[in-house]
Amino acid sequence: MDHNLSLDSGTLADAQTLYDFLSDVEETPPPADIVLAMGGSDLGVADTAARAFFEKEARWLVCTGGFGKDTGGVFPQPESVLYARRCVELGVPEERILVESQSTNSGENFRFAKALLESRGIFPRTGVVASKPYMAKRAWATASRQWPEVRWGVTYQRAGLGEYLAQRDNPMEILNLMVGDLQRLRAYAGSFQEPVDVPEEIWAAYERMAARGYNRFVIREP
Repeated sequence: MDHNLSLDSGTLADAQTLYDFLSDVEETPPPADIVLAMGGSDLGVADTAARAFFEKEARWLVCTGGFGKDTGGVFPQPESVLYARRCVELGVPEERILVESQSTNSGENFRFAKALLESRGIFPRTGVVASKPYMAKRAWATASRQWPEVRWGVTYQRAGLGEYLAQRDNPMEILNLMVGDLQRLRAYAGSFQEPVDVPEEIWAAYERMAARGYNRFVIREP
C-alpha cells in the first residue's frame, strides 16, 4: 500500500473483514428516479454518482452534505457543492442537479434531501445512493429508515481495500472511519437506521480494531 501505511497481519485481516462486510450490498438494476450522492470526504463519490446518473437513466442527481465530522475545517466549501461541480464536469446537466448543503451526518443527508425534493414537487419511488465503498451497507440502512417511500439501491467504486487505501491522502483516517461505521450499524439500528445483522465474528474484528487504537470515530458510552 502507498502512503507508507504498514499494518501487521492481524490488523490487515481485521480491516479486510470490516471492509468486505461494510461494502456487501446488492445494486438495483436501472432505471432509478434519483441518484443521491452521499456527502463525505471522498470526492470520488461524485464520479460514482455521475456514472450512476447515466447508467440508471435517472431524472435527478441530488448532491448532499455540508460539513461533516471529517470535512469540517478541511474542505473549502460544502461537500455537496464540490460534488455538484465535479458532476457537471463529468457531463451531468446542471439543471438536473439538486444541491443540499446543510446536512452534517448521514441521517440528515436523506431527511434534508427528501424535504428539498418535496418542496419542488418531486416524489421519487426508486433511488440509488452513491457512497464510499465501506459506507455502502450503512447507506442502505440509513436511506431505508429515513426515506422509506423510496426503494433504494447502493452503488460505489469497486476497489479492494488495498487499492482504496492507496488512493486516499489519509488511509489511517479511513480505517478509523470504517471502525466507526461498523459500530453505528448496531448503535443506530432501529432508530436512525434499519437493523442490519452484524455477525459476532464481524463484531469481534471491530472490537480488536478499536482496541488497537482505530477508535477516533467510535461513539463513546455516556
